[in-house]
Amino acid sequence: MTMPTNSACGSARSGRQEAKEHVHSHTRPGRSRAAATLSALALLATVTVAGCGNADDGGKGAGGAGGDGRGGGAPLTVGLTYVPNIQFAPFYVAESLHYYEEAGLNVKLRHHSFTDAQFGALAAGQEDVVYAGGDEMLQARSQKVPVVNVATLYRKYPVAVMVRSDSPVKEAADLKGRTIGTPGPYGETYFALLALLKSANLSTSDVKIQNIGFTQQAALTGGKVDAVTGYLNNDAVQFAQSGTDVRTIQPAGSAPSLPLVAAGLGASQKTVDGRSADLKAFIAATLKGLQYTIDHPKEAVELSKKTVPGLEDPKKQADALAVLNASLPLMKTEGAAKPGQNDAAQWKQMEEFMRSHKLLTNPVSVDEAFDNSFLP
Repeated sequence: MTMPTNSACGSARSGRQEAKEHVHSHTRPGRSRAAATLSALALLATVTVAGCGNADDGGKGAGGAGGDGRGGGAPLTVGLTYVPNIQFAPFYVAESLHYYEEAGLNVKLRHHSFTDAQFGALAAGQEDVVYAGGDEMLQARSQKVPVVNVATLYRKYPVAVMVRSDSPVKEAADLKGRTIGTPGPYGETYFALLALLKSANLSTSDVKIQNIGFTQQAALTGGKVDAVTGYLNNDAVQFAQSGTDVRTIQPAGSAPSLPLVAAGLGASQKTVDGRSADLKAFIAATLKGLQYTIDHPKEAVELSKKTVPGLEDPKKQADALAVLNASLPLMKTEGAAKPGQNDAAQWKQMEEFMRSHKLLTNPVSVDEAFDNSFLP
């Protein structure tokens, strides 16, 4: 799920550029990174962002709740941080198969526009839950946005540094002195680069970082850069479809992954405190939709047709399925881990990393940034 900015509803970059950064793993099939969602975010949303949501949406977070933690049938508004897209298939599945309805919920899926700040509507009380990266939520909390991660849906971080298969760069340490292309100094693609360099005891001064926008394919295949940062379920898919063989560079040392928490469900503190029963039911239904998507990707694409424009086209269906199939390994829960569970040690490691790289504006209490008590 950034970039330093003082603006709540806008930024130093245009809203359209912001919208490109977060395709969680977050992608638009068949296109370049112009489909990445609002992951360039977290510093965008401060508590002063009232009114940053879609003016015509009308969906506001439910107010008070009854003593049982339910909202009395009021909508539970969920912010999906991009326009309708296959990346949100678990939510579409849960809605289409009536998982939310069966849980007694009135769930309103609210897609963001290119100009929406990722946490703007949540902070303004127009959304109850938002789909975002754990790293983005932590950064938003450092900006005093009251968001709590209540379930992590992506078990593996979706961004990696990629090189051509014939590149002499074999491991993270080999990046020293190399030119690395990244969309810009913000968001998940930048966080991942910083973390990979740190794993090899390198810093940004040891490499040449080139801001290339969302032109990873052209930059790497054209020899303009030695490596690029990109999404495993978007950029890597496009490289494969274009016939370019690439490999990903793994973190150095014993760390099996980057010290970053991927996409999950972030609830407002108001929702956590006032709608606990609704929140727990929503998470259970969404995890059910996630598992169905993992088990039945073709059917998930089919169920997404009524929401995602263009999926009647066989080519776009195939592209969507390719993206979804690349996403499945990132979403699967392995070993003894509980679906949706946040790992306290990973959050602590992430906070230390982000703080050391000055990615957090104010100190953040890690213990308050996530809550596993709503998991089924």
